[in-house]
Amino acid sequence: MADEQALDEVVRFTSELIRIDTSNRGGGDCRERPAAEYAAEQLAGAGLEPILLERTDGRTNVVARIEGTDPAADALLVHGHLDVVPAQAADWSVPPFSGEIRDGVVWGRGAVDMKNMDAMILAVVRTWARQGLRPRRDIVVAFTADEEDSAVDGSGFLADHHPELFEGCTEGVGESGAFTFHDGSGRHIYPIAAGERGTGWLKLTARGRAGHGSKVNNENAVTRLAAAVTRIGEHRWPLRLTPTVRAALTELAALYGIAPDLCEVDLLLEKLGPAAKLVEATIRNSANPTMLNAGYKVNVIPGEAVAFVDGRFLYGTEDEFRATLDHLTGPDVDWEFHHRGVALQAPLDSPTYARMRAAVEEFAPEGHVVPYCMSGGTDAKQFSRLGITGYGFAPLRLPEGLDYQAMFHGVDERVPVEALHFGVRVLDHFLRTA
Repeated sequence: MADEQALDEVVRFTSELIRIDTSNRGGGDCRERPAAEYAAEQLAGAGLEPILLERTDGRTNVVARIEGTDPAADALLVHGHLDVVPAQAADWSVPPFSGEIRDGVVWGRGAVDMKNMDAMILAVVRTWARQGLRPRRDIVVAFTADEEDSAVDGSGFLADHHPELFEGCTEGVGESGAFTFHDGSGRHIYPIAAGERGTGWLKLTARGRAGHGSKVNNENAVTRLAAAVTRIGEHRWPLRLTPTVRAALTELAALYGIAPDLCEVDLLLEKLGPAAKLVEATIRNSANPTMLNAGYKVNVIPGEAVAFVDGRFLYGTEDEFRATLDHLTGPDVDWEFHHRGVALQAPLDSPTYARMRAAVEEFAPEGHVVPYCMSGGTDAKQFSRLGITGYGFAPLRLPEGLDYQAMFHGVDERVPVEALHFGVRVLDHFLRTA
């Protein structure tokens, strides 16, 4: 079991990692190396031999392998990213990169997304070194760059250029899972991620005839783009249930004593109340217009107009997603993937999922573990190229009133010390039995 030093270290590591500003502004504007060197130092202190790898100067990844006792067992990947999204200090109650510990809470950018999990991994590995423990299966630990943008300098680079470091890995665990969801009626729900929607960030380009703003122009690129954006924004995507979402709805319905009518999902969601938040974003594909760019002067009709759309598609629906975008954009607007990431689906009948569930129940016996599908994406998408099945498992026991989802990319991101203690205990228990 994780010792007292591990409980102290997980808090200290979280705070110290937050103080290392690894803001990823996109387009290569980030430097993870200081955080990578910090993580490597802690791994080396546990007797491991971490490797630092870069595709681009300063965009550093760390990989280390812990040898298991059973050489015939498949290896397990445990991964976390080192970069964070930017934070505007003026909006925060505390400086976002202070790592301040106040009233039993660690504050700062990355406290939940996801330097807390990085700290848990480091604390667990160092506990094992002190106790002389080796896990049953090989465990590959990876801390990645660039997850908050394209992952080309992070997990994508590792998967494409250093697959040998992940030899034998068939499964992986990463961010966003096994956190406390409070439903407002006293139930504590712990969703474990067993799927992700695919990422389809789109660039739309409308072309037309440039001209004077005072003239009649039936080939106005801005008008064409605006019409396509409106059609996309107003489109009602059809219901599509993946195996993970079906299981989530079925288990939640059972928890609330509701007939699991999957033919009337919208009605079922109404009956689930606040718990519907766990599945409502993953019963359909989505496409939300987010950026527009056109023109350079008010009295000039431009010949081109561009928009960007955040699209997400469920496992098994990418062809339908593409066909729908062809229809919605119409003949006057072209679209392409600005960034694409595959949708993922992980089995719920695997021994690994069962051990994750058991680890949560060991330390939160009052909790109800359910599967869920993430509406966004993680590094698991890139690691899937290596045949690694990904789960979301970054355990936290959170108090009522602390909205876990709102902490992601939000103002005043923070995590309770007790949540970190719970997380390191659960992660330690799971990895010992994995």
